[in-house]
Amino acid sequence: MSERKEYNKLVRDKIPQIIEESGQVAEVKVLKDDEYEKCLKEKLNEECAEFQESATVEELADVVEVIYALLDYYGVGLDDFEKIRKKKAHDRGAFKSRLFLQTVKLVPNI
Repeated sequence: MSERKEYNKLVRDKIPQIIEESGQVAEVKVLKDDEYEKCLKEKLNEECAEFQESATVEELADVVEVIYALLDYYGVGLDDFEKIRKKKAHDRGAFKSRLFLQTVKLVPNI
């Protein structure tokens, strides 16, 4: 009887081919839209956790790849996304100053 290892997660397009080339058998299915969106969000969490653990540029590239897939799923082009990012940076700033908000003093309404 052959051994099986369960993954049940979204993988990059070439992973099944890489598995097959190693002499193993990959069982895959193509996800429906709602499943795909859910799995992309799970993959984003997974890749963010891996980046936080390793802090490598390679893991950060995985995060960006998932973000690109989400943008494609939502029908947002990279140019439009960059415009949104730049507007937010213009209106609210970026993170270059390394500001860490500790507290806000509440002023009573008079």
